[in-house]
Amino acid sequence: MTDTNVTRAEVCAAAIADAFAEDGEIFGSPMGTLPMLGVRLARLTSNPDLVISDGEALFLNGTPPIFAKGDVIEGWIPFRRVFDVVAYGRRHVMMGATQIDRHGNQNISAIGSFEQPTRQLLGSRGAPGNTVNNRTSYWVPKHSKRVFVEQVDIVSGVGPKRAKQAGPAAAKFNDIHRIVSNLGVFDVKGPDDTVRLLSVHPGVSVEEVVEATGFDLHIEADVPTTREPDASELMIIRNVLDPKNIRDREVPPADATPKA
Repeated sequence: MTDTNVTRAEVCAAAIADAFAEDGEIFGSPMGTLPMLGVRLARLTSNPDLVISDGEALFLNGTPPIFAKGDVIEGWIPFRRVFDVVAYGRRHVMMGATQIDRHGNQNISAIGSFEQPTRQLLGSRGAPGNTVNNRTSYWVPKHSKRVFVEQVDIVSGVGPKRAKQAGPAAAKFNDIHRIVSNLGVFDVKGPDDTVRLLSVHPGVSVEEVVEATGFDLHIEADVPTTREPDASELMIIRNVLDPKNIRDREVPPADATPKA
């Protein structure tokens, strides 16, 4: 692998950054390696007004490398105050998903029936509150039919159709903004609030995405290719935010895009 190659992980980081580009002054709350990298990339490029934390209790003034301690502290946000921010709504959270269905519902609770699950996962945690109060996106590092399913076993994060069915209070601030996987970028603005394919990553075909998805995606006639990070963004990713190349552990460098 040489510096003339853009890896799939770097494409994903840029796609995540783009998901936060137009948020303005809002609390960016990423969960996981690539979401953290993408949010910090957005802060250093397209959206300098993003507010970020160290993932524990501090708002950061600077933008340190991922998993590094910030040296300039802007504010204090202990766990109990996160719920105030969730209720207020000035937050964009990117979570993971064990399952996502065709209507953008997310499951991180359990596999199997609610009464007798076969696998216990994290539990719903903050997903219900996030999805009815805050802009919410999802990151899926391994796109497969086990993740993208026709119907989730248990609803943790609420998709737009289900929110509308629950009534105006649930639907008012429901905003499932983006789903980024290692194969492409999606939203939930297809017919009847279904998952729509927005772009495929370089080197990935629409057919590959369809084959790896357990439900019928809404696909436009012309699906574009996800943009690659430019030279400045690559410098920031490789030299500033992730010099230890932690990103490739989540999306292996075998998923690479050769540069001409």
